[in-house]
Amino acid sequence: MDKINSLLSPIGYSNNSCGYCHSKSGSFSYYASTTSLSTGFYQCLLNRGWRRSGSLLYKPDQLASCCPQYTIRLDSELFHASKDQRQALNRFNKHILGDSYIKDTAKFYPRSREQAKKRNTDFDLVERVHEGEKGHLKTPPEPSYSLTVTLEPDEFTEEKYVLFENYQRLVHHEPPHRISRPGFKKFLCNSPLPRSAEKFDGRERRLGSYHQCYRIDGTLVAIGVLDLLPQCVSAVYFIYHESVHQHGLGKVGALREIALAKEEGYKWWYAGFYIHSCVKMRYKGDYTPQYMLDPGSYNWDPLDDEMKKRLDSKKFVSLSLEQAASSAVAPLTPTPANPTDDSTDTDMDDPDFDGQSNEEDGPVPDPEKPIFERSIPGILTKEQIFAEVDLDHIKIRVRDTEAETGDLVSWETSDMGSTRSIKGIIAELVAAVGAEAAGDMVVYFS
Repeated sequence: MDKINSLLSPIGYSNNSCGYCHSKSGSFSYYASTTSLSTGFYQCLLNRGWRRSGSLLYKPDQLASCCPQYTIRLDSELFHASKDQRQALNRFNKHILGDSYIKDTAKFYPRSREQAKKRNTDFDLVERVHEGEKGHLKTPPEPSYSLTVTLEPDEFTEEKYVLFENYQRLVHHEPPHRISRPGFKKFLCNSPLPRSAEKFDGRERRLGSYHQCYRIDGTLVAIGVLDLLPQCVSAVYFIYHESVHQHGLGKVGALREIALAKEEGYKWWYAGFYIHSCVKMRYKGDYTPQYMLDPGSYNWDPLDDEMKKRLDSKKFVSLSLEQAASSAVAPLTPTPANPTDDSTDTDMDDPDFDGQSNEEDGPVPDPEKPIFERSIPGILTKEQIFAEVDLDHIKIRVRDTEAETGDLVSWETSDMGSTRSIKGIIAELVAAVGAEAAGDMVVYFS
């Protein structure tokens, strides 16, 4: 990985009441704020279980959470749409084109026998998602509606906010007092990922945060908030107008994002966190082949029927930790007992907001205990930090001065075991982001 100028504030620990089952036991997360983040650095964090909400980065503690959140990703090159997914896209295209256009184009631009046979037997995702777009149509005749889909900067406009307000209020059922322009800007228009273009294998690829905007006859009807990273399209949020609710825009949007990953060479589609214990979150597992990030080893395991059966029977699943326990090898973190999942279903229609609660944080158990001593899956232990990371050479920035941790006057006498000391703060952050990212980051202190 190239050296990255990423600015992270010290790690924090949050105990929010759960946004999925509303349990007061909490959804425990570690978080860090950021002012600037390269796409390569964020890709590295994604692959260690992190996500972002606006400029806030957070990593759930699956063992402590009432509803464990797992990072999943889909291989767009191997994706095969289900019957239900194909029908959703075909129905939407038919709505846009109209019966008259479909009949007339069959006369004016007839397919060969081979072309007709191929279309009936093979579902080409990239071809189908563009089938209804204005720029891909043969005219005359004219379709019933004009559909355009464009990637635009993730900047605030009144047009976007009007759509967001409609979605949150009428589709997401959010109370009006919790919907605001500042809130929209903060979470969906305030990305720390700068937009750029880089060449991969001789082909230019867009990077950074974008809004994929869907317009019908010039009216904005849907937005997919996306992070375009070196190896993936990461879905942040998806909103649509209540007037197109019946046209399955949620499925259409997911298929278009998968197609974007395939067509532009990103390969992987990250759908956000998968929460098996929340029934309304399981739809993300309907897109295959999907892989789930092991919380302990950060290996990718198939999210197949066998894995889903494990998730049915256990609240927390880590194949690497289970294997370590069965081999009588001391695991990095203890394998928990199988707690009873007494969570209840939510009425959350669009859980891509990743369950961030607006309620006050609850009490943090043993707040003075560093995270590297808490036996958390995937968090480096104190011993691993010493073995894998040179804490004396972590890059820092104090106001406008760049230096390394070892340059600090108080560094040698600082207590790593104290969450209030400079060495303790740096060690916690290193434990959470991992050795690879620790070597590339710059920790900023204002």
